[in-house]
Amino acid sequence: MNSHLSAREGLDIALRHLDALAPSGYAIILHLRGLSCRMVERTYPVKWVKQYNENGYALRDPVVGWCMEHTGLLRWSDPALPDPYDIMGQAARHGLKFGASVSLGPRQCRSVISVARADRELTDDENAHFEEISRTIHGMFPLNLSLSRKQTEALVRLATGMRTKQAADSLGISDSAFKFRIRTAREKLNARTTAEAIQRAKDYNLI
Repeated sequence: MNSHLSAREGLDIALRHLDALAPSGYAIILHLRGLSCRMVERTYPVKWVKQYNENGYALRDPVVGWCMEHTGLLRWSDPALPDPYDIMGQAARHGLKFGASVSLGPRQCRSVISVARADRELTDDENAHFEEISRTIHGMFPLNLSLSRKQTEALVRLATGMRTKQAADSLGISDSAFKFRIRTAREKLNARTTAEAIQRAKDYNLI
C-alpha cells in the first residue's frame, strides 16, 4: 500500500477492497482479548447480525472456534469444519452462503476478518488478496496504540459535550491549536470523524 497515504486513507482503501470481495458483507474483529477487542466492524445483513447476537451464536460458531485455535485462512466450505448447530446453514439463508476467514495474531489476542458472498466460492487469487488485505488491516491497529496527554485532554472535553471554542478556552489554547490536537487524534485512531474518534478512544479505554 502507498506509504504516502494517511492511515485513514489506507484503511478506507483496504475496506473498499474487502467490499469488492464480499457482496454479502464482511466482519472485522481486531485484537480479541476475552470479551473485549480493539475494533469491531460488520457489514453483514442487519437481520443476520441481530439473530446472531441475540442467540449468542459466537459461542457455537464453527468459524470462530477454528480461528481461536488456528491462524491462516479458512474456507467456510471446508468439509472438516464441524457445524452441529447449523450456524453456517442459517448464515447461508441470509445470503452468507460462501466465504472465508483469516485468523491473525497470538492466541490470547486474535484478529479475525471474514468475507461472505451468496453466489460462489472465492478463487485462490481472491483468497490470497483477502489474506493480504487482512494483514494490512491487522497492522494498522497495533496493540500499543496510545494517545498523547494533549490529545486525550482534547477528546475528553468534546466527549463531555463542550464545543470547540469552549474546550480550547478551558485548555488555554487557540481554536486552531485545539483542532490540530483533534485532527492528530483522529489520524492515530483511524477515525473519519471526531465522534468516531471519541467512540474508539472509549472502546480502547484511552479516555
